[in-house]
Amino acid sequence: MSTKFMLCKFFLISLITLGKRCASTENTRHCVEPKFGHRNCDEQDNAEPTMALVPYNGNNDVLSIFNKPERFFHFAGQDLKISQEWNKFGVAAVVWDAAVVLCEYLDAGNVKLDKKRVIELGAGSGLVGIVATLLGAQTTITDQERALPYLTETVNSNLPENYEGQFTVQALDWQGDLQLFPKPYDVILGADIIYIEETFPDLLRTIEHLSNEDTLVYISCRIRYTRDSNFLKMMSEVFDLKKIHLDRDRDITIYKGKKKTN
Repeated sequence: MSTKFMLCKFFLISLITLGKRCASTENTRHCVEPKFGHRNCDEQDNAEPTMALVPYNGNNDVLSIFNKPERFFHFAGQDLKISQEWNKFGVAAVVWDAAVVLCEYLDAGNVKLDKKRVIELGAGSGLVGIVATLLGAQTTITDQERALPYLTETVNSNLPENYEGQFTVQALDWQGDLQLFPKPYDVILGADIIYIEETFPDLLRTIEHLSNEDTLVYISCRIRYTRDSNFLKMMSEVFDLKKIHLDRDRDITIYKGKKKTN
């Protein structure tokens, strides 16, 4: 999404929740989001967190994982190396916990992907799309046009030559013309794509366009704000939506959706 790139290379305003202890090292992703609000570290805790505005510091222990130039994973029998370019592209070019948890879920065999037509929305680093491809899917990996150079390089460097023709990397603007994607997909994947409220109507429109009554939609996310839950409410008006996996250590939930039938 375009707001992923609205970040200054030299200085960012961070929003840090004080007095809360969240398990994941990713618990301050909201620090670099353009919209400020209150984050739920625990769905069972309704207490108002204390907020403080502080200058972004790349040496912060919590954020240091994003300053690593590379991160390493092992999925679908393959060693993967994902380059991170935080200083160049900001939040679009790092690996978030929601993507890792979704990859773990897919790699465990919970979703039938072999020979399925799969699309990943808001791919960022492309990790989820890479893993889906390795698991046998015919994969379309998408993000904004400006993200494609980084995304394409990351995907191509992690998928062996014998996977050529099994995946494509394409630009997909949720606000744009969706006719380049005319056929419904078997599976739609999204990791941490529901945190910007202004995109919710367009995201839902995109998911509706890409799906039919047989399509399975998997959304992996951390609910940081009340507005994030609002998207799930919007989606549940059109899709039967179920919580299917909760990673308590990383505060990540995976939801599964399927279009309602009349």
